[in-house]
Amino acid sequence: MLTGQQYKDSLKDGRRVYYEGALIEDLESVPELAVPLNAVAAGYDKYFSAEPGAVNPVTTAPTSPRELRDRIPVITEMDLLTNTTYQSLMTLSVAAARLEEHAPDFVPRIRDYVRRAREADIRITECITDAKGNRSLPPSRQDDPDAYVRVVERRADGVVIRGAKLHISAAAFGHDLMVMPTKSMKPGEEDYAIACAVPVNAPGVLITNTTYHPRGGDMRDHPVSAHESIPDSMVIFDDVFVPAERVFLDGQTAQAAVFAHSLGLWERLGGVSFMVIQADELVGLASLIAEANGTAKISHVREKIDEMMIHATLLRAGLEAALLHARATPEGYYYPDDMYTNVTKYQGAAQFNAMIRHLHDIAGGAVVTSPSMSDFDNPELRPYLEKYMSTGDGVSGEYRTRLFHAIRDLTADSYGGWHQVTNLQSGGGLFAQRLVTRKNYDLERARALALKAAGLGGA
Repeated sequence: MLTGQQYKDSLKDGRRVYYEGALIEDLESVPELAVPLNAVAAGYDKYFSAEPGAVNPVTTAPTSPRELRDRIPVITEMDLLTNTTYQSLMTLSVAAARLEEHAPDFVPRIRDYVRRAREADIRITECITDAKGNRSLPPSRQDDPDAYVRVVERRADGVVIRGAKLHISAAAFGHDLMVMPTKSMKPGEEDYAIACAVPVNAPGVLITNTTYHPRGGDMRDHPVSAHESIPDSMVIFDDVFVPAERVFLDGQTAQAAVFAHSLGLWERLGGVSFMVIQADELVGLASLIAEANGTAKISHVREKIDEMMIHATLLRAGLEAALLHARATPEGYYYPDDMYTNVTKYQGAAQFNAMIRHLHDIAGGAVVTSPSMSDFDNPELRPYLEKYMSTGDGVSGEYRTRLFHAIRDLTADSYGGWHQVTNLQSGGGLFAQRLVTRKNYDLERARALALKAAGLGGA
């Protein structure tokens, strides 16, 4: 296993990482990149063991419903890159079993890669969403054939791929990029049915970075995003050679969706688990700022907080139902129930803006107009700020201002905007959750009950 410092040193490998147009040779030299880098390094140190043959315990799959439930607090506390590594290895493990019948030649490669990745203690990011070009056209009919990642050359020792993957969180901080088809493929689209593991420093790989990390100013004004940022990337594959032992699917269109479906099993648990915590966090902020504003007993404020509590409780109930009805893969790995997980994800995403609206309505305009915390450091200004930002009853001006900054940072600034979009899009948009619900809901039972109520059913 690697220590945090060994991890940092391992990234100085010639990778082509860009930030705001500049090639970055040392990730730690850029404050916006140093914060997530150090968070990943801290994760390495947290799980480090000097025992011979030790592997990170969180990269193993739960083999019982109890282990699945116990994994929840682990998932919500681990850094994002360790989480994507866990999801990637689980995806490959499940995909291997599903390829046994129709593409058995790839199974030994996959299992060998999973073993080696655990032993080397590397971090992996998932590259699934393509540029897609014209969304109304399939890969084979795009004006630019590179709109979806594809194989442009097949050689005896491997393949050459070209294209780009978008929305890739933490791509610059991992060691490998797990490339997989974004959707099912049809006959004639064999070149797009490619799954493989690409080293981040492979020739032809270029990675851009965009981040909500605060740009300058007083970091106290950004109490969350200053410490919990992660960049998202476009990963460009400019004729990248991938050795055969790192190729896990190549041309088998009927199996192209196996990897995306397998990934969904493990993404859902993390997504819903974070939403549950986020909903409780918003309730807490609403309660605290209402109290600080002196409005906690006003009826419409209490009703809004009640609605937020109901929303948070429904999300927690959905997670509990998903865990209670956990399913097992043929390999004996447990994952949360599809329908309950997707319904909960849908509820969390669809109602997120309404909960934010309640919070902003309760808090007031000072969410975006409060003085900077640096203003409180000015001896001339501080007495005035304390006087006019205080609401009495032991609520200091600084305390109330800190609450406003936390609300703005979480919900009304770059980090809040990032959450607004990612809550909708991560793990598939609202339409994806509706499809899974439609597939799993017991519609026949509902129809039978309706017929019975109308006096049209059987005895």
